[in-house]
Amino acid sequence: MTTQAIGYIDSGIGGITVAREALRQLPHEVVYYVGDTARMPYGPRPTEEVLAYTWEMVDFLVKKDIKMLVIACNTATAAALPDLRAKLDIPVIGVIAPGVRGALRATKNKRIGVIATAGTVKSQAYAKALEHKDGAVVVSQLACPEFVQIVENNQSDSAAATAVISDKLAYFADKDIDTLVLGCTHFPLLDQTIAKVMGENVALVNSGAVAIENVSAMLDELNISNPASIDRSKDEYYTTGDAAAFHTLASRWLNDDNLNVQHLAMTTTGLKLEN
Repeated sequence: MTTQAIGYIDSGIGGITVAREALRQLPHEVVYYVGDTARMPYGPRPTEEVLAYTWEMVDFLVKKDIKMLVIACNTATAAALPDLRAKLDIPVIGVIAPGVRGALRATKNKRIGVIATAGTVKSQAYAKALEHKDGAVVVSQLACPEFVQIVENNQSDSAAATAVISDKLAYFADKDIDTLVLGCTHFPLLDQTIAKVMGENVALVNSGAVAIENVSAMLDELNISNPASIDRSKDEYYTTGDAAAFHTLASRWLNDDNLNVQHLAMTTTGLKLEN
């Protein structure tokens, strides 16, 4: 079981930030990644729909015999994590609980901000978890669906993106937060602009990066770490959207022009690899 891949799923390409951390922290582990770019964003969708789409990605990866699943999507974590853990016989790790722990470690004044998709904010997953862990915490949440579109449209470095981010984050001006959770895996791709807007006194928490620390610990605990070096050509990336566009963005963010990106067709019986 040690040489099997770890599977990663996301509503689009934002989960590449989690895969990037995995490549950095777990260089011996094979990555299988599925991004449902044809149906993103998941944030505005009903929970039942997010759950169904998540299972389609999971079913595809389970058939490829993965040894662990990482839900590299906050919206899918909120909607599907309990169901996946109850029904799968492999370890499943989401990104919300790690983000919560990271935020509680970072905050000094117990005022924490969370930016996420509309679905994650509506679920109250971060707020409930933070308040459960520490009843003195004050949580301020903000849905930022515009940030997802900026990333997916490859506009992260544009002046227009900076203006949108500055305008949205003005919401926190009177909230006295000292910690901001990037509660969507797309958002670390905007972290430099977000950090500049929020100022040096606000710590940013990348929930995906903390999640990979959990993955590493679980691999060790279960004794399923891959002991040997691997060729990165073993990694596989899949998208339900435009494979060329996915390749362009993912290659840029992973600094690798040789990614193996393939298109998945959406059929009545699930996601299928196109011949």
